[in-house]
Amino acid sequence: MKAICFYFQIHQPFRLKNYRFFDIGNDHYYYDDFANDEIITRIAQRSYLPANEMLLDMIKQYGNKFKVAFSISGTALEQLEIYVPEFIDSMKELAETGCVEFLSETYAHSLASLEDPEEFIMQVKEHDKKIYQLFGQHPKVFRNTELIYSDDISALVASMGFKGAITDGAKHILGWKSPNYIYASALAPKLKLMLKNSKLSDDISFRFSNHEWESYPLTADKYIDWIAQLPDDEQIINLFMNYETFGELQPRESGIFDFMKALPRFAAKKGIEFWTPSEVLAKLKPVSQLAVPFPISWADEARDTSAWLGNTLQTEAVKKLYSIAERVHLCQDRRIKQDWYYLQASDHFFYMSTKHSSDGSVHSHYSPYESPYAAFTNYMNVLSDFMTRVREQFPENIENEELNSLLLTIRNQENEIEQLNREVEMMRRNIVKDTTGDFPVNPDDEKPAEVPAPKKAPAKKPATKKAPDKKPATKKPVAKKAEPKKQAAKASEKPAAKKAAAKKAAPKKKA
Repeated sequence: MKAICFYFQIHQPFRLKNYRFFDIGNDHYYYDDFANDEIITRIAQRSYLPANEMLLDMIKQYGNKFKVAFSISGTALEQLEIYVPEFIDSMKELAETGCVEFLSETYAHSLASLEDPEEFIMQVKEHDKKIYQLFGQHPKVFRNTELIYSDDISALVASMGFKGAITDGAKHILGWKSPNYIYASALAPKLKLMLKNSKLSDDISFRFSNHEWESYPLTADKYIDWIAQLPDDEQIINLFMNYETFGELQPRESGIFDFMKALPRFAAKKGIEFWTPSEVLAKLKPVSQLAVPFPISWADEARDTSAWLGNTLQTEAVKKLYSIAERVHLCQDRRIKQDWYYLQASDHFFYMSTKHSSDGSVHSHYSPYESPYAAFTNYMNVLSDFMTRVREQFPENIENEELNSLLLTIRNQENEIEQLNREVEMMRRNIVKDTTGDFPVNPDDEKPAEVPAPKKAPAKKPATKKAPDKKPATKKPVAKKAEPKKQAAKASEKPAAKKAAAKKAAPKKKA
């Protein structure tokens, strides 16, 4: 049995306006609202809305035999809520069918996984809250910005409770292996990995309408035949692409919508099914572990992170941005928090790339700037003003050491709370164990099991009125903490019992 898993990415950054040097300190609004409105509305009208209608028709026709997954950044959802609210409504309708799954990712489509693990975890949680708020789903499978992945990132993802992640089937990582299997992370073996089949994905998203392509024209039956001819043990084909493939990258006139609608019919004839990512994880087991010591992505020929961190301009901008991360976390200003997310979008650094050949043409095609240097200058002007605003949130007399001390105190408090919760849980378990063990739970009832317990014993405590009433109350927790120690030292059980008997026998003699 073979299965296809479709993944569609939706991301659109908030485009920056031409921010000049004399605007720094005067104008704190950095975005070109006209351009943002025009771009997202045009793409939605030509691509997103017709594609949603297409998928809904396919689900109505084929039922749960056709399924897809979406990865939508939080910042893209914000733009769509502002400029194209009807898209959110149509996406909710798709979610209600039960045939659409939403993936987790960073809220800002950022590079935080490479620069700031704490920021990375915060953004993933914020993104998942947004998905649940809009579509009522808790994402179970993780997909990082631009499919960026490494062993270290897998450990972070696994620590957040995800059972699976999707990344690119990069050739320099796979070698002779096929991307059409489930693998496991080398550093976090419980995390299952699904790999994008780049060749079959790009056949749809980039080569579909290319008249010079040797396989042109691409029809649904031909495409399904390619998948059916794969070895029988290669069970899952992950197809990952931008959602604007339908109607924007591949215009409606190319037949892309008709091609997509025909896929389930020909797939059924070949016994090929459509699964969601969660179904893939539930039905298939990893064939081996996959070690990825250095970050990979789905961008450019190198399939690494050089698309965003490949030159001095990019690394300088990224390092400068994340150098103020801890200060931003302490800020309470809503606008600063919002700008912080918008300035982290990976696209800002993508525009600064100085690559040549085919990679360079891709970067320049998507960039709104005349050159990478113009992109860097404009971004750094904005970042300079933003950093000034962040510094103004703190009193001038707070030095760096004091700020770091404050941050450390906050982290320590969080750790102390977690530790106290663990201790309380351990004490609760010990108390439950004591009720069935040799030792009583209540210190007032402390006595050996073989000696008859006179009920008058609890009443004798108030007789010693010389000691304040509060002292016995403060001693009770100490007595409780001492209980586990008595259980650990079984050799001292009898002496302790004798001492307790002696203490209670003494008052009787005096009486």
